[in-house]
Amino acid sequence: MAHPSPRKELRNLAIIAHVDHGKTTLVDGLLRFTGAFRENQEVADRVMDSGDLERERGITIQAKNTAIDFEGVRIQLVDTPGHADFGGEVERVLGLVDACFLLVDAVEGVMPQTRFVLGKALQHGLRPILVVNKIDRPEQRAEAVLDEVFDLLVELGANDEQLDFPVVYASAKEGTAALDPVSPRRDLRPLLEAILEHVPAPVVDVEAPLQFQAVTLGYDEFVGRLVIGRVERGVLEKGRQVLRLGQDEQRESFRVTKLFGTRGLERVELERAEAGEIVMLAGVEGIEIGDTVCDPAAPEPLPRIFVDPPTIRVRFSVNTSPFAGREGRFLTSRQIGERLRREALGNVSIRIEETESPEIFEVAGRGELQIAVLIETLRREGYEFSVSRPEIILREIEGERCEPVEEVVIEVPEPYAGSVMEKLPVRKGRLVSMEQQGGRMTLRFVVPSRGLFGYRSEFLSDTRGEGVLHRTVSGYEPYAGDLARRVVGAIVASEAGQTTAHALSSIQERSTLFVTTGVPVYEGQVVGENRRAGDMNVNVCRAKKLTNIRAAGKDDADAVSPPRALTIESALEWIEDDELLEVTPENLRLRKRILSASHRKR
Repeated sequence: MAHPSPRKELRNLAIIAHVDHGKTTLVDGLLRFTGAFRENQEVADRVMDSGDLERERGITIQAKNTAIDFEGVRIQLVDTPGHADFGGEVERVLGLVDACFLLVDAVEGVMPQTRFVLGKALQHGLRPILVVNKIDRPEQRAEAVLDEVFDLLVELGANDEQLDFPVVYASAKEGTAALDPVSPRRDLRPLLEAILEHVPAPVVDVEAPLQFQAVTLGYDEFVGRLVIGRVERGVLEKGRQVLRLGQDEQRESFRVTKLFGTRGLERVELERAEAGEIVMLAGVEGIEIGDTVCDPAAPEPLPRIFVDPPTIRVRFSVNTSPFAGREGRFLTSRQIGERLRREALGNVSIRIEETESPEIFEVAGRGELQIAVLIETLRREGYEFSVSRPEIILREIEGERCEPVEEVVIEVPEPYAGSVMEKLPVRKGRLVSMEQQGGRMTLRFVVPSRGLFGYRSEFLSDTRGEGVLHRTVSGYEPYAGDLARRVVGAIVASEAGQTTAHALSSIQERSTLFVTTGVPVYEGQVVGENRRAGDMNVNVCRAKKLTNIRAAGKDDADAVSPPRALTIESALEWIEDDELLEVTPENLRLRKRILSASHRKR
């Protein structure tokens, strides 16, 4: 019987950082330094951001892995999302690795999202290596940031070994690093040497029967469903017959038709993979996240992966507006339902449930951002549908009705702190701490998730765009009572047609418009926000009466101010229960559920 032994030529580690602290840029630098790019290769910035959405938003949504070779050791890096909304990705990925990079901005310091992922990493027993990034900025405060990280680790309950972490000071943009903030920096060698010294090699048993766990699912047009995971023990070979152990003691036998590994950016085909390696399998359709692939002669399942439950839900339904089918390619409930189920296969933190109507699907997720990213992905693929107002998912804990709460960290210039401290308590938020740095205030609140619907746009106007708001789902607390709803009404189109400057200019004093002139609208479409409570039905297609009598000032051109641009997040925050967001590949429209004004009255 063989005994587990360390594989010295292998290291596995995850990269943890807050959004925008530069982790994807650092991976670029490591790939360049270790020669993963050819000399003449055209490489986009932030290589690890795949897909237009990740590049545009500058955030990592899906966890991805890459491998680099340095001094005969293969280092397998996993890039994790920084948003708690994509926490389902984070938790699974941490099972693949033996240590983590904690990447912190030398100016901003520790942020709430870092806290979420780091807490998960410490629970997994991973030892962090601290990388203080952006050390090249003149306003860097590396010493203070180091103290902040130490305090955070103590607060999260790190053990003595985790508290004794190595520190590397780096500039991912320059591609340089050093072991103290004042030494000259030449390249990223000090960082790679720290990985070899401090990241433990995976201790595995290559001789034992095979065990491999599915951690992430991917999809390839040529080979179908891909399963990414780590070989826990034994050897995985191409062409070999293996057994899948699923939930509820499901069993399925299949042959490994394709086996892939990563080298830099390339996906390379492998003949075999030994324990400790992170690989991709193809050729098995029914596999779910958390399933174990093992030797048919020794069927032993690995413990299943637990993921935090969803906190909010929305309803997706077929688009029933008069403009349905003009812009999208996929419109039917069957097409929308199939696409949502496909999403739920690869994304464990999203759940799809059938409702009383076959045309409505309930989609539960980890936060507004995750739902908004899903909506944006679908519309770019050519889907057309309607979405209802988000609502929170209540849970019964020890006989008490509880709701999800979020930790909110707000940085604002001092003059605007008053408006924040006035608005959030109305939304059932409570102030936890308050610090002052220079002319800026840092406020920490705990707020129910539903209290934050619609707050971001209000916050940006209150702080004249200078405030920064970060939020993380932190747990459940007893239900805080009813909240005040939207205080303003909607401006609703009462006729179908094209909007005219004459009609819009007469109502813009009393409203904020969502549409401009010459836009087709239908009866029941919401075209603006009323300045006071109560909806107002307006004919926005009314043309100017033409007469042959001329009078001074009669023909002054009607000036219409620019409309408020709607984003998916701002629209979801704005709508009420009797309204829907209509999503097509080209437009976002707000509408009433019941389009006819006379039917709404009844």
